[in-house]
Amino acid sequence: MKRMKWAMALSALAASLVVADMASAQDPSSARNRRVEPVYNTKRIVPQEFKRKLIRLETNEAPGTIIIDTNNKFLYLVEADNRAIRYGVGVGREGFGWSGVVKVGRKQEWPDWTPPPEMRAREAAKGHPLPAHMKGGEDNPLGARAMYLYRKGHDTAFRIHGTNQPWSIGLNLSSGCIRMMNKDVMDLYDRVSVGAKVIVIGPGNRQGEVSFEDKGLDFFRTIFGG
Repeated sequence: MKRMKWAMALSALAASLVVADMASAQDPSSARNRRVEPVYNTKRIVPQEFKRKLIRLETNEAPGTIIIDTNNKFLYLVEADNRAIRYGVGVGREGFGWSGVVKVGRKQEWPDWTPPPEMRAREAAKGHPLPAHMKGGEDNPLGARAMYLYRKGHDTAFRIHGTNQPWSIGLNLSSGCIRMMNKDVMDLYDRVSVGAKVIVIGPGNRQGEVSFEDKGLDFFRTIFGG
């Protein structure tokens, strides 16, 4: 009897997870179906749709590939058997106007931050002077981890990094590249190797054709793991 009740409870949980994810996918206001451009997150919390999830992803990209959908604010880490981990991201000015195929050239824990001159000038004009250099740490805008994106052996100046402003996930931002919650960027950092392929889907379609379809929550893995 106890086993039956436990099985029924798991079935009910799985059903609720599927319904919630399907509702998000079918809702015309869902970030997965439209370009999301909120101006400010007044509640300063991360919306449920941008929290890390195990999903089913149909793609011909190899396991270990990162796909970043800057329009919908999702980063996918491709796994085997049409599976993926989906993370929510925030996209800054430097990341939002760019697309292409690059590689993870190097990785850094608690990275230092050297804001580019144009960013310093822009923020100074707003009355927000930035330091020329900042050591890594909890107050650093690059957060707990950074993955530096390279093309043909050269640093593109684009990064996947953490943030000390987790409420900014899901938003378009005035500065930065591809930012993630610290706990998520640490998870991704441990799973990704230097040399991993990164496809950034954004304006201009410079990334070329990318075949992928987010099929929603993988509830069996979500409940049972694996």
